[in-house]
Amino acid sequence: MSRFFVPKEFVKADSIYITGKEAHHILDVMRLKVSDEVVVFDGTGREYTGIVKAARRKSLEVLIKSARESSCRERGPLVTLIQAITKKDKMDYIAGKATELGVSRIIPVTTERTIPEWNDAKKASMVQRWRKLAMEAAKQCGRADIPEINPIMPFEELVRHCEEPKATKPFDKSSGFRPEQGRRTKQSQKEIASGTSCPRNDEKNSWVAMTAWGSDLELIAVLSDKAIKLKDALKDGSGKNITVAIGPEGDFTPEEAEDALRAGFKIVSLGPRVLKSDTAGLAVLSMINYEFF
Repeated sequence: MSRFFVPKEFVKADSIYITGKEAHHILDVMRLKVSDEVVVFDGTGREYTGIVKAARRKSLEVLIKSARESSCRERGPLVTLIQAITKKDKMDYIAGKATELGVSRIIPVTTERTIPEWNDAKKASMVQRWRKLAMEAAKQCGRADIPEINPIMPFEELVRHCEEPKATKPFDKSSGFRPEQGRRTKQSQKEIASGTSCPRNDEKNSWVAMTAWGSDLELIAVLSDKAIKLKDALKDGSGKNITVAIGPEGDFTPEEAEDALRAGFKIVSLGPRVLKSDTAGLAVLSMINYEFF
């Protein structure tokens, strides 16, 4: 059965209204017609089954037959992946595959050894691209929610903020981040649905809504004599909110690792082999799934 995404604002009573690129895909690519059955999810964990009630040139209406809440988040921890941006298109791969593996949020960061050097416009466009890829991956893998992908920020800034007392950091317990800063606005969700989304100026500091507010275990993967086994580190948390930091090609610098350690991160090893940056985060997510599912 075909599966599509719409922002929750497009769900009205017993109907769902689909426009933009999703409508084009349904009508012109999939060539679905009135009375065909579809599955729609709104990115918040809710999924609907319905039939196409009316089809127009650039929009359609779906009559809801049933709805359900996804229980995925209840079965496992909320996992935030702090990922140093990688060269070429490897971040595209990470965004899609991390979504398939259940990541709750991705915070892309720059580090001392980060290779790509992008201006603000390029950074914003890349974040939009990764959000779209995450949405497409959620459609494919059967997720009813879409992971947050924060604007790119310096790793040193993130770590500095983590050093602040967590008790002073309000957060939304259901998601692990501040509701006024970590959620997309109605307008940006609509733009994602239509394929025209672009970051707002007020999103520039939305990294502040990171998982340190609500995370009970922060890990950083580094090639270091101080590293402990990941499976041992996972025993120290409650299994509800986990943060994992992955470095760039060339790893984090010793200074970055020390700063993270002082901020409360545990240095972990991912095994006897040296993993590429685009492999490491996905390996951690797989290990966490094995441990908690």
